[in-house]
This record gives sequence, C-alpha cells and structure tokens, in this order.
Amino acid sequence: MLGCWRAASAISAGSGRWAGCVRGRRRLSMAKSKFEYVRDFEADDTCLPNCWIVVRLDGRNFHRFSEQHGFKKPNDDRALHLMTKCAQTVMQELEDIAIAYGQSDEYSFVFKKKSRWFKRRASKFMTHVVSQFASSYVFYWKDYFKDQQLLYPPGFDGRIVLYPSNQNLKDYLSWRQADCHINNLYNTVFWMLVQRSGLTPVQAQDRLQGTLAGDKNEILFSEFNINYNNEPLMYRKGTVLIWQKINEVMTKKIKLPKETEEKEVEVSRTKTKVVPLHCDIIGDQFWEEYPEILAADS
Repeated sequence: MLGCWRAASAISAGSGRWAGCVRGRRRLSMAKSKFEYVRDFEADDTCLPNCWIVVRLDGRNFHRFSEQHGFKKPNDDRALHLMTKCAQTVMQELEDIAIAYGQSDEYSFVFKKKSRWFKRRASKFMTHVVSQFASSYVFYWKDYFKDQQLLYPPGFDGRIVLYPSNQNLKDYLSWRQADCHINNLYNTVFWMLVQRSGLTPVQAQDRLQGTLAGDKNEILFSEFNINYNNEPLMYRKGTVLIWQKINEVMTKKIKLPKETEEKEVEVSRTKTKVVPLHCDIIGDQFWEEYPEILAADS
C-alpha cells in the first residue's frame, strides 16, 4: 500500500490503477472509522431455525394495472403464464425453494426448513424474491404480451411468514388454493353477468351479494350453460411449481473413430427443472405423490 501513497500524483494524472488502490484503502479505513457505530441500528431479522420460510408477493395496484394493459376478464392466460414464468425464474435463481404456489397476481415461495441461505435473514429472502420476480416480469413481458406495450413498470410487495410444522405449511397452501377457488368462482359469474347479460359492475355486485357457491354455480349453469367444474384447472386450482427430473433428448454432433465426417446422434440426459402443475393440493394425494417436498432432509 506504500506505493499507493507515493504515487498520489499519478491519480491526478488520471491513473485508474492507483485511484483504485486509494479507494481500496479508504474502504479499509472506513470499516474501522468512528462512524461504524451506525451498524448497531440494524435489527436482527434472522428467521427461526427449523421452520418453513414462506415469502408471498402480491401485485401492487394490479386492478388498475390490468385495466390499463387490457387484461382479459375474468382470466387472462397471458398474464397467468407470465406470472408463472417469473416464479420459475425465481426458483431457478434461488434453489433453496422447495415449492411455490401462485394464483392471479400473487405467488408464494416456500424455502426449505434447513435453508442457511444468507444466514436465514428475512430481509434477504424477501428482497431477493421480490426484486427477481419484478425484474423478470418486465424482462419477459414482450414474450407474452406481444401486441401490448408495457406502459409502466409493475410493483410487487412481499411478506414473510414462518411455519414450524409440515401441517402448518400444508394448511397455508390449502388456504391459498381455497382462496383461488372462491375468487375465481366469483369473478367468473361476475364477468358473465357484465359481459353477457349487460349488467353494470354495480348491478352484478348487487346480484351476487349474499350468494353461496351453490348459487353461483347455478347462475353459471342455468343462465350461461357453463359447468364451472369444466373450467380450466389453471383458473380453478392455480399453479403449483415443483422440482422434477426430466429426461431431455438433444442432438449432438460427434466424430466416430475411423470416420472422416461428423454425425448427428441423439443424446439423452436427465435434468432437474421447475415444472408447473395444475392440481389439487388440499387433499393428501398430492403430498403422497411428491413426498420429497416435505422430507426432513430436503
């Protein structure tokens, strides 16, 4: 470092090498400066050990966002697939996520119980997930909304909840899927009344006030000939993302012994990928089929 100070004049002459050396010296001295006490104001946000860490994000003012970007009602496949693409990107970047579940403009990411990622700091979990998701939404927008320009960047908020037992986690995911069903059934009837019966949004809301699930199903069937159980599973059940081993077949050029030209051959390899499923996760069948998700050593 002595050479840095001897060459101080080189800095004024524009020597980036020596400038970097001095900056390094400043950073080193700053760590031991009188200002270091401000670090004591940082709160300890370490998540409790042996708990599932769930980061749930929601779109901010997405009702307005969807209207200004022409989302189809009650469900827009482009928007739902874009959300899933963003969630897959998050899982591929942050491999400690065991499972994710999404519906509408929200996604929940479940980190493994034993994760030591960023020393289990809650702020790191939340900010990495939300920032990766939001940037992916903007990056992949054009792949799903080819004819719709992104008018302004979307916003997402996040929260963290810890669940100590497997049953707590399963109940949380069941709650989110039940919420998906309730909201989608309501929205399906609501928009049928508006789009096909000509009711105003206020009239449709008044029509549905106090109705139960059976009443809504009856309106769909008797007035619009729609069996709600035949609606796409993605709408009714949401999307589950899990890790699965997939066999991929790819073409590779190789040169065989005693051959002068390369030949194309098919090569099979196993790769772990994030796979979307549209299925029930409230019952036991899903968890019995994929026991590795809740495995103690996962």
